Amino acid sequence: MSRHLQRGRGPERGSVTAELAVALPALVLLLGVILGAATVGVTQLRLEEAARAGAREIARGEAGESVEATVRRLAGPGAGLEVAGDGDWTSVTVTTRVQGPFLDLLKVRLSATASGWSEHAR
Repeated sequence: MSRHLQRGRGPERGSVTAELAVALPALVLLLGVILGAATVGVTQLRLEEAARAGAREIARGEAGESVEATVRRLAGPGAGLEVAGDGDWTSVTVTTRVQGPFLDLLKVRLSATASGWSEHAR
């Protein structure tokens, strides 16, 4: 057999294992960052939808309990809700803390605001 066809002999023996040991932590870290970014993005979309739904319900004249229930259903039970009125316009702000394995350490808070013209203002 030729020298080039023999495996596992000479100075290159174990180089694949060493390269994998160096690269694997970087790949795991990269995967964690990607999953964390996806979690933040999905949470922001949920907050925006919850704020829009809350503003729509207030514009239709729904009761405060109904608005709060809708917002918490869409944004999650830990979401905060703030409603502010300025004449005919009503603004709904929804905030929450992002939950995740590494995101808990960063204490990421997100918020979304939506406004609507009240149909029952006059």
